[in-house]
Amino acid sequence: MTREQYILATQQNSLPRTEHPQFYPVGIYGWRKRCLYFFVLLLLVTMIVNLAMTIWILKVMNFTVDGMGNLRVTKKGIRLEGISEFLLPLYVKEIHSRKDSPLVLQSDRNVTVNARNHMGQLTGQLTVGADAVEAQCKRFEVRASGDGKILFSADEDEIVIGADRLKVTGTEGAVFGHSVETPHIRAEPSQDLKLESPTRSLVMEAPRGVQVSAAAGDLKATCRKELHLQSTEGEIFLNADTIRLGNLPVGSFSSSSSFSSSSSSPSSSAPRQTIYELCACPNGKLYLSPAGAGSTCQSSSNICLWS
Repeated sequence: MTREQYILATQQNSLPRTEHPQFYPVGIYGWRKRCLYFFVLLLLVTMIVNLAMTIWILKVMNFTVDGMGNLRVTKKGIRLEGISEFLLPLYVKEIHSRKDSPLVLQSDRNVTVNARNHMGQLTGQLTVGADAVEAQCKRFEVRASGDGKILFSADEDEIVIGADRLKVTGTEGAVFGHSVETPHIRAEPSQDLKLESPTRSLVMEAPRGVQVSAAAGDLKATCRKELHLQSTEGEIFLNADTIRLGNLPVGSFSSSSSFSSSSSSPSSSAPRQTIYELCACPNGKLYLSPAGAGSTCQSSSNICLWS
């Protein structure tokens, strides 16, 4: 480097700089700063409103350490006091009321209780509606509260009534469409017992006999066509002080000898009771014939032709 160049270089470095230095501000200014402050203020207001709403909800819903409102969480489960409404299905293991109050399930339409197995299939259903109470299950049972005795049970095969006495209080009685098997049928005290079949026959059968008893009243059997009393191995025994057969045809009998002898006797003017014989036709029909000196059933056999 030459001397002139060195002097020129040193003179340029020693001269003061006349240019002003440039400064760059750091931060947010202008409308950006105002927008930021606005959003911060809006966030603060939202937080205050949320906090106030949370406190209001806690106060209205009565949130406590034990539960919420009428709901209390205890060691034995959940306890609800007052009226509770469930808008969605409720899945619980057991529902029971307090010892001093009943359990009431109420609905505007009906109340349905379903039971399902582990696969979710419906195994039992109880529906309490406005018109009827329906139960759908394989077997329906009603048991006594004391000893658990079955009072009523029903399934597809049979219906069992396990009570000691079945009482029918309807004015029309009980109507059975098919056979009835029972060891004892009786009426209430001072009431009549009536077994009736309006359009068909009435049959009473028993392997060891049928006993019909009226201790303080009359026994009446009425039918439209024929009444059969049949004994296959024994006999039909009628035991009574008086046995009357009404509406039987009376046979005609006349004897001149018996009439003349009776008229000549001194006691002919005294009233005499007429005695009749009960005769049977070959076809099984019965008729009455006045009794004479001998049997008049043979002489009055013409009654079998028109009786």
